[in-house]
Amino acid sequence: MKHVFTCVMPIRWGDMDAMGHVNNTVYFRYLEQARIEWFESIGRNGRDANGHGPVLINAHMTFLKQLRYPGNIECRVYAGQLGRSSFETRIEVIRTDLPDVVWAEGGAKVVWCDYAQEKSVPVPDEIRRLIES
Repeated sequence: MKHVFTCVMPIRWGDMDAMGHVNNTVYFRYLEQARIEWFESIGRNGRDANGHGPVLINAHMTFLKQLRYPGNIECRVYAGQLGRSSFETRIEVIRTDLPDVVWAEGGAKVVWCDYAQEKSVPVPDEIRRLIES
């Protein structure tokens, strides 16, 4: 898979649960935010003029170490395994103060979709080129 984007975000106090670590569901929000920021960085921040855009058909996460407040995380976004209308993403979650340790890793399968017809359409050429180059 190809590294396509990196972003940094804070671990917020409210991200933690009663156990004193970042709640498992919040990791999925981190991945979502990283994916959205990547799409925004390439000019794909929602549906295009044809009503096409991304949807997720699955998401997964492996929790390797417990994140705790305070701190910042870096999300490294990778994309690959292109199909006609889909591609895989993988994201590593790393604390910025310990950049050699992966705290969690997850991903999602993205399908490009015609929202009105609720049918898949080909991945846009510029995204295909970005992932393949």
